[in-house]
Amino acid sequence: MDEVSGIGVDTSKRIFQLHGVDRAERVVLRRQLRRSQMAEFFARLPPTKVAMEACGASHHWARELRGLGHDVVLIAPQHAKPYVKRGKNDAADAAALCEAMSRPTMRFVPVKTAEQQAALMLANMRERLVRSRTRLANTARGHAAEFGLVAPTGPAQLSPLLARAASDPSVPALARQLFAELAAEDAELEQRLRRIDAELKTWFESQPVCRLLAEIPGVGPVIASMLVMKTPDPHAFRCGRDFAAWIGLTPRDHSTAGRMRLGVITRAGDETLRSLLVVGATSVVNRARRPGARPIPWLARMLARKKAPKLVAVALANRIARIAWKLMTTGEAYDPARRDAHRLSAPAAAA
Repeated sequence: MDEVSGIGVDTSKRIFQLHGVDRAERVVLRRQLRRSQMAEFFARLPPTKVAMEACGASHHWARELRGLGHDVVLIAPQHAKPYVKRGKNDAADAAALCEAMSRPTMRFVPVKTAEQQAALMLANMRERLVRSRTRLANTARGHAAEFGLVAPTGPAQLSPLLARAASDPSVPALARQLFAELAAEDAELEQRLRRIDAELKTWFESQPVCRLLAEIPGVGPVIASMLVMKTPDPHAFRCGRDFAAWIGLTPRDHSTAGRMRLGVITRAGDETLRSLLVVGATSVVNRARRPGARPIPWLARMLARKKAPKLVAVALANRIARIAWKLMTTGEAYDPARRDAHRLSAPAAAA
């Protein structure tokens, strides 16, 4: 099989579909392998370029095949889909991956190390616990309102509300019992979340680049850790704008016939990372709007020009992402004096 120059692999839990071509792009390999046969097959194969879709377990197989001497690239699903000729099956997907990797302008997903995936697992655990606690809070508040019990918004107000509902004599006994169970579940989630946050803080303190990012206004330990965990390779982006576009903080382009038409932000990339950056920027905007506050000139001009503070927060999140990219790629420390002296134009995300 010396003539094989490239192989597209459609992965799954048990059956892997292979599509190989030679240097003239002629098909020379169509084969299905079981999971247990993958390592043995590629161990016998001369070093070859292999393409896989960036999905579950693809980083594991990329590391395994690279260890056997192959050049492995990962392609985002949305970039491989246009090369599917017709229909949807494993063979067509493998052929599309094989063709997509040969395109000179194709962009690839960096292969993550096992340590990077372990850090992402910690981040995903925290996201799951936060979502679970939010669902529980919404459920508990909805049930409590049915009995005339309400409380101010905020996570800190949930425990007192559940305690009051579990002890209120005007609430039926069955409902009081269920409110007590909700309170126990909330306490367990809070304890688990604190443990995860402690592990996240330990990881944050072990990463020098995280401590650099935490100096940016609107970026704390959690956002800094998420930026480092979820960014595959900051050097893969040409500039800060590309990094902000990868997160989804740049406007959607509808330009045509020489007329520039920009819409809302694309919302591409990681939703959690984008949301955290917007939340951090919102806190900076809220502080800047307080009486007597002295925001940086750029932010003051934005607040004076835009009626909706949310638009300013998204524009500021775009700016924070660009600054974060600069610090991650250069290792420089955040310099407020340089920020105030260098008057950047407002990011297009505010449009």
